Amino acid sequence: MRHAVAPTQNVENTSFAVTNLLKICTHCERLSKKDLGVRIPRPLGNGPSRFIPEKEILQVSKVDTRTQSIFEDAFAALGRLDNISLVMGFHPQYLESFLRTQHYLLQMDGPLPLHYRHYIGIMAAARHQCSYLVNLHVNDFLQVGGDPKWLNGLDEAPQKLQQLGELNKILAHRPWLLTKEHMEHLLKAEENSWSLAELIHAVVLLTHYHSLASFTFGCGITPEIHSDGGHTFRPPSLSQYCVCDIANGNGHANHHDNLLSDHDMCGEVEVLMERMKQLQECRDDEEASQEEMATRFEREKTESMLVVTAEDEECVPSRDISRHFEDPSYGYKDFSRRGEHVPTFRAQDYSWEDHGFSLVNRLYPDVGQMLDEKFQMAYNLTYNTMATHKDVDTSMLRRAIWNYIHCMFGIRYDDYDYGEINQLLDRSFKIYIKTMVCSPEKTTKRMYESFWRQFQHSEKVHVNLLLMEARMQAELLYALRAITRYMT
Repeated sequence: MRHAVAPTQNVENTSFAVTNLLKICTHCERLSKKDLGVRIPRPLGNGPSRFIPEKEILQVSKVDTRTQSIFEDAFAALGRLDNISLVMGFHPQYLESFLRTQHYLLQMDGPLPLHYRHYIGIMAAARHQCSYLVNLHVNDFLQVGGDPKWLNGLDEAPQKLQQLGELNKILAHRPWLLTKEHMEHLLKAEENSWSLAELIHAVVLLTHYHSLASFTFGCGITPEIHSDGGHTFRPPSLSQYCVCDIANGNGHANHHDNLLSDHDMCGEVEVLMERMKQLQECRDDEEASQEEMATRFEREKTESMLVVTAEDEECVPSRDISRHFEDPSYGYKDFSRRGEHVPTFRAQDYSWEDHGFSLVNRLYPDVGQMLDEKFQMAYNLTYNTMATHKDVDTSMLRRAIWNYIHCMFGIRYDDYDYGEINQLLDRSFKIYIKTMVCSPEKTTKRMYESFWRQFQHSEKVHVNLLLMEARMQAELLYALRAITRYMT
């Protein structure tokens, strides 16, 4: 990092300005006099997340030796410990599976060269304007010998990668539109064609980074201090704190519970638990007909399209981000405004377990197994708690969240009663889910705080893991089905 040294004549003025702007503790004042003239960066945010207090995130690794061990291994392998891993540290079992899979996709033997892998990560993250992931992989791309010219824009990259732009676009926003012709275009190109193994590798990377962008925005992940957007040289303007207080997160508390009165949150968890109990009793008493189950799915699918993703106006990507992909205006909301219909994808006709898993494993050995373990880990993860309640079976709630996301993508499970979703997921939660899955760049702290207000931050991070993995699997199903149709 460059350190700019101020001219000697400005030293006294600088000292006077800084001391008057802030109340500086004796220790910091002594240091500032000693090191005067060196611009020292200060973190822009308080910790790894804008939504979760830093002390809660850091506490996890202090009390859980397994988490500490995973962090050490990750640092040894990558030379860094990113903020995504720190936030995922609430759930060490999942984090271990996630890091193992990501490491394999990016660094181990595989069909694609290393610099291609990072460039595809940049393309995928850029679709959602996720500058955090883009900057991470720009650095990795250069470290493994990638050509800096490619970073000027997708049109500077090789034709083979440019051809991936259309797949990236459709997969990120409207995967149900993918056909075998899209795959044929890549696999049978006159020049620079993709092999089946390379295409599978690329599809897994694209879906991984689309969904990781959802997690990044959904948890309010902030850039590390050494990254672009992670630091500032300007002193803070709050007069009641010393610089060291603010840099160490000792300023105003930002736990969302403080913003809400007891009255606002009263009984939220108990109401949800009671609904789960009633639904279980209804399941035991009567079973809806297949026709009724199909009707409930179509109703929920149609309603999910009408859920408004965010209050904000359209996000316009910066040139820095949009140069890594084509057609910035293409997104999820365009189709819903035009009233287009999402066709139903029946899971019994093409599922991850029976079809997708084996295709990935055949063309990219071991990856199908790793992805399957990661999906299972997110779906089955439970501590049998809900907020302060213990010994709670949360499987009904986890299934409702997973199936609601797949429902938004048109995927239907014949054995699931979609009437349960409206009983278990309230409107603010649905808005959060839809925004985070379909337009994650519009996720706000207010949205994060407005759902499940009595729940722990670790439980909300678990929700985000479910959303991320359900989204990845939904995208994968559409892409793998199109590849399977091409092959047959």
